[in-house]
Amino acid sequence: MSQSVYKSVFRPGLFAGQTVIVTGGGSGIGRCTAHELSNLGASVALVGRKIEKLQAVQAEIEAAGGKASIHVCDIRDEPGVKDLVADVIAQHGRIDGLVNNAGGQYPQPVKDISLKGWEAVVRSNLTGGFLVSREVYTQWMEAHGGSIVNIIADMWMGMPTMGHSGAARAGMLSFTETAACEWGESGVRVNAVAPGFVASSGFDTYEPEMQAKFRILMKSVPLQRYGTEAEVSAAIVFLLSEAAAYITGSFIRVDGGVPNARQTWKLKPTDRSKPFNGFALAKPPKCLKIGRAHV
Repeated sequence: MSQSVYKSVFRPGLFAGQTVIVTGGGSGIGRCTAHELSNLGASVALVGRKIEKLQAVQAEIEAAGGKASIHVCDIRDEPGVKDLVADVIAQHGRIDGLVNNAGGQYPQPVKDISLKGWEAVVRSNLTGGFLVSREVYTQWMEAHGGSIVNIIADMWMGMPTMGHSGAARAGMLSFTETAACEWGESGVRVNAVAPGFVASSGFDTYEPEMQAKFRILMKSVPLQRYGTEAEVSAAIVFLLSEAAAYITGSFIRVDGGVPNARQTWKLKPTDRSKPFNGFALAKPPKCLKIGRAHV
């Protein structure tokens, strides 16, 4: 595996012989996580709605010496999810891990969210993850064990302008805790990772007004910087690994301490928190207009 593409802190071959599904694997955190898992020896099943993005990531992984299959699927579609999981098993012969990363949202005050908009975000960030988890469990992990990591968000104390997403992410955390209890008897661990403000390509998908806010939100982070995709991926990989064998029903915050900030304490500018950038192919968001070293 080419070390120039990914420099993981985990030992080489950690996931050798294993297959891990990564939903939303065509961009952002999903793309980064897929690269790290591949770098550590896993065969990666990339899932997403746009085949062009999946093909691009597959080509990157294969160019680095890894193995990746692509699976076009809308995770909100139950029949499609059933077929997706069956296809992964048919191609790889096993499923050792699942990263439920696919999702999305848009900014809108609660009073202005339509029913259609609410349901679309909840289906993307909660229902879809449930469907993929259930099918992975019933079709494979119930009999063979495995590990699931659900990606949620910094929804502590509410998500103003993102009420639909906050509700869905909180629901996914509750699902994580419940599934961890019910599926423990099958040797299946279920955990979550909650990213905060992470400088990923997803920033560029928002409207200009929101992009402008991203350029100043860093000041509300105790560490005074944005996180990197690689820092989130490292948490995901740890929870999938054998080192987390006694961790289930839990979550890891990767947020620079944002929920701990208080109005009674003035945050001071600092550059002493140095980011971890293990992914050489990371694509910092254009809207921040900063170089990778300053993310």
